[in-house]
Amino acid sequence: MKTQQFHWFRIIMNDITEGKKMQDKIEKLGKSTIHHGKFNNRIYLMKLHPENVPEIISGMEELAEENGYSKIFAKIPPEALPDFISNDFSIEAFVPRFYKNKQDCLFVSKFKDDKRKKVPKNELKNFHELLHNSDSGKSKKLKYKHSLKYKLEKLSPEDIPAITEVFSRVFETYPFPVHDPKYILETMDEGETQYFGLKEGSKLIGVSTAEVDISNKNAEMTDFAVLPEYRGQNLAFRLLTKMEQEMKYNNIKTVYTMARLKAPGMNKTFLKSGYQFTGTLLNNTNISGNIESLNIYYKHL
Repeated sequence: MKTQQFHWFRIIMNDITEGKKMQDKIEKLGKSTIHHGKFNNRIYLMKLHPENVPEIISGMEELAEENGYSKIFAKIPPEALPDFISNDFSIEAFVPRFYKNKQDCLFVSKFKDDKRKKVPKNELKNFHELLHNSDSGKSKKLKYKHSLKYKLEKLSPEDIPAITEVFSRVFETYPFPVHDPKYILETMDEGETQYFGLKEGSKLIGVSTAEVDISNKNAEMTDFAVLPEYRGQNLAFRLLTKMEQEMKYNNIKTVYTMARLKAPGMNKTFLKSGYQFTGTLLNNTNISGNIESLNIYYKHL
């Protein structure tokens, strides 16, 4: 089925092309939501509508061919898996009870270029050692005596200039335009993205976000950014704890994250917080100027 037979509708990210911070587009393909572009050089099927299976697969294939994308990555329910497997997709990770605390979610990918499939052996070896030596599940408490002097709060529109400043200092590039105040305001107003921060007095020193899917009772814990001079105080752990409390209040049952494979600190934070590792998305996302691999973790609240 040709992509022209789908109804395309761009919902955000209109022509954000400020040099190195140029981002990809979020659009509707049929009734499903995709994120695609040359910045990440891939298609990401963010939300699959059941009416689009199996036609959306050929639609994404054509879009990838037209633009030379080297990877197609999708979050799908189990009933869609046979169609994706039949079209040479493979499972990279999963999250149990992702949809409405009942149905699992599978993270499947197809590589269009063999170079994109290259396994980051050294990074995986280091992560394996971290995973092997982790005391995950034994203790969810971390010491953060010194970090208690910082104020932890949910952020509002008046914090947007400070939010973008923190993101700009921490991430040279990012898969979504977190450097753009208009994007932050739009996502904040929509209500599906909640922003959290740590402040020293009136100065914002750390930010994180929760991408909330109320209807499916899940949330992605993401965008952790702490200014370099304040690291080493378990501030990400404090942010994560606050976010989990807020998610419970919102009746969210499953939380998950995509943590950078090469960032041991964040991986430790999620492991110490009781999250379960289920797989690695190879060479998946453009962060800080490079295409990086991401580890998938989940936790039931």
